Amino acid sequence: MSQPQFKEMRRAYGFDDVAIVPGGHHTLNPELVEIGFSLGKLEFQLPFIAAAMDGVTDVKMAVEFSKFGGLAVLNTEGVQTRYEDPDPILAEIAAAPKDQVTALMQKVYSAPIQPNLIGERIRQIKAAGGVAAISATPMNTKKFAAIAKDAGVDVFVVQATVTSARHVSRSEKGLIFDELVQNMGDVPVIVGNTVTFSATKELMETGIAAVLIGVGPGAACTSREVLGIGVPQVTATIDAAAARDTYYRETGRYVPIITDGGVSNGGAMCKSFAAGADAVMLGSILAATEEAPGRGHHWGMATPHGELPRGTRVKVSINTTLRQTLFGPTSRTDGRENLVGALRTAMGTCGARTIRDFQKTEMVIAPAIKTEGKSYQIAQG
Repeated sequence: MSQPQFKEMRRAYGFDDVAIVPGGHHTLNPELVEIGFSLGKLEFQLPFIAAAMDGVTDVKMAVEFSKFGGLAVLNTEGVQTRYEDPDPILAEIAAAPKDQVTALMQKVYSAPIQPNLIGERIRQIKAAGGVAAISATPMNTKKFAAIAKDAGVDVFVVQATVTSARHVSRSEKGLIFDELVQNMGDVPVIVGNTVTFSATKELMETGIAAVLIGVGPGAACTSREVLGIGVPQVTATIDAAAARDTYYRETGRYVPIITDGGVSNGGAMCKSFAAGADAVMLGSILAATEEAPGRGHHWGMATPHGELPRGTRVKVSINTTLRQTLFGPTSRTDGRENLVGALRTAMGTCGARTIRDFQKTEMVIAPAIKTEGKSYQIAQG
């Protein structure tokens, strides 16, 4: 008689569960490390991407972030494309009482998307000297991709809570990434989000330029509470990096992975790269800057869903600037400013000259890493 088959589980790890092991064979001065990020033919000085969230990225933020060397993504299904002037709407969302804000956003986001505004926002970003990147859900990708390409978009992002290379729907012909990549020509296509080896590798095989990694870790996301899905970010990044490296060995084509969600300070950001990321997508940490459109608030793309909200508005307060967040100087000890300095210092301490070198750095399971010897800090807040 055959034995019954039982489901087996493995342990998964988030940022607070692990630590980077410093001091290999040598160390480097921080100014000697290289932190650039390549996406197709595009080169960025910083491996940071501003999230496609209405509280984080608008035209102004996209332009400013580009000037600092990063990439900011505009949400084509948010207020920027539903309203000619989104500022009063953003102010209303920021001012709404906590117990009324989700219902308000469901109403605000029920206004139809105006396709002409997609091209207009892209042209506004490019006219001001920025790199124009936009995001769409798989449902709207085929409609919006042609509009974006005609407007001169530089990067196109297809983003959903979970994306796979093989999606089943009632549509006679769903979204086929191979065709999308071909139709977009030289425009890099980023797709997400995934958390597994197999899904990441299958997406890479369609020809896309990069993959977003992460389901549910964002400060404003409640998918883990509402749907019960997700994988802690360190494990998700390690598994996706294994897929990237396997695919590279098989084909010779390197497809970057971007850790998206939960990167709330410099320590989490550095751990993302040590786990295998080529870049990180930032949300709440940027929403706290003066340049962000959310007026000190942050919410996810799924927050205003008409039937099942999977996010909430988070108050982050305006307490810094974009320049200080990226480059300092800072006197804060919470790791939320001078992200570039933190990355350079961590890489130098580990003897990593490049991000690819840093991905090889040893990591350990260390659940006490944030509390060991910190009794005075914890007691005194």
